[in-house]
Amino acid sequence: MNISVVGSGTWGCALCAILANKGNDVVLWSYFKEESENLAKTRTAPNLPDFVMPENVTYTNDLEVAVKDKDVIVMVTPSAVIGKTAENMSKFVKPGAVVVCASKGFDGETQMTLTDTIKDKIPQCTVAALSGPSHAEEVAKNIPTSLVSACEDLKVSEMIQELFMTDTLRIYTNEDILGVEIGGALKNVIALCAGICDGLGLGDNSKAALMTRGMSEIARLGTAMGARVETFSGLSGMGDLIVTCTSMHSRNRRAGILIGQGKTADEAMKEVNMVVEGVYATKEAYKLSKKYNVEMPIVEEAYKIVFEGKAAKDAVMSLMTREKRHELEHGFWA
Repeated sequence: MNISVVGSGTWGCALCAILANKGNDVVLWSYFKEESENLAKTRTAPNLPDFVMPENVTYTNDLEVAVKDKDVIVMVTPSAVIGKTAENMSKFVKPGAVVVCASKGFDGETQMTLTDTIKDKIPQCTVAALSGPSHAEEVAKNIPTSLVSACEDLKVSEMIQELFMTDTLRIYTNEDILGVEIGGALKNVIALCAGICDGLGLGDNSKAALMTRGMSEIARLGTAMGARVETFSGLSGMGDLIVTCTSMHSRNRRAGILIGQGKTADEAMKEVNMVVEGVYATKEAYKLSKKYNVEMPIVEEAYKIVFEGKAAKDAVMSLMTREKRHELEHGFWA
């Protein structure tokens, strides 16, 4: 197939290598010309030690060259720029092309899911999502990983499943694209909070409670928005939450640790020196909780820490001293 990968960060490079190693000719697009030229010259990616890009990858920072006449376009840009990138791509994308969104987050202007934003900007394409517990560093080393291919059209999900699946990358299908995207976006908020717990020096008990109650908040908002509750028990829900909250590969957790130690969100992001999607997702999740009238106390406290300067230890106290509740008050994910 004619394939392009739009976005040359660690995840973009790892997915590009998967596709190329299966015999596809793949074009990898970088926003920066210098970055594209360096990838072409060295075939190595920053932040992926000992990783070498397959020879059947070509490189460009020209968006038209990257996406024109392509059957499948994999978008792996930061959520903050995915709308603008999709808009710039639109006139070059052929009708019927499949755009696979492998980024996680929300549109910062509209609070739409990223696939809805892509569909709005590129109406002639079919949009799918690829999500799940997947650190690029491990996928690049062919460490066994499982993901979810999600599209309302099951045949498209199955095509993506076949396209990406290898003996170390197992792909499941799911028609609940909304639930898959919400799980992938909101787990970054909880992972940021997990890092804050670590930065405060709290224990395993605290993190277990945070992850469990965080999953409840994700599922409450997701179902209020129209997603299936079962999706949040799967790879793009609980699976992604576990890996992001517990691993030092997680830039969201690493940023949270720094915030818990007293740094501002801006200072933490600068020190991590990578895009920290959880910071942006916190703002959008807070707005969505108000829009859908869903109680999300962890998200609300995260918002107050990141955007209002509330002390992290005070936020923990606010959560611990909330009014008494029944665990299953709102159903399975209370």
